[in-house]
Amino acid sequence: MHTALVAGWAGSMALYELAVFDPSDPVLNPMWRQDSWGGWSITGESVSNPGLWSFEGVALSHIVLSGLLCFGFGAFHVTGLFGPGIWVSDAYGVTGKVQPVAPAWGADGFNPFNPGGIAAHHIAA
Repeated sequence: MHTALVAGWAGSMALYELAVFDPSDPVLNPMWRQDSWGGWSITGESVSNPGLWSFEGVALSHIVLSGLLCFGFGAFHVTGLFGPGIWVSDAYGVTGKVQPVAPAWGADGFNPFNPGGIAAHHIAA
């Protein structure tokens, strides 16, 4: 469900960016310099300085918040500290249950059948 919502939002934003993109000079005026924000404001007034809501501010806030969310998922939800853990089953996928998982920090964390790698990679990312 979450993946579908994010993909739908990203697709609609990409279509909007393509609709307002001016391809006349791709060398001196590439897409990332074309400020499609255009001084938009929720109140309808014209804004010349977006401040925190500039491209750099929004990109930085998305990177920081996604990193915190990834860390929180690994450190709290997957490990069972403040959450139920994750679904862990046997090698054949026949039996299983939701249980806390200890992070696997060594080379064993790269084993796709070791659930401890999920916690370790989310914490480290």
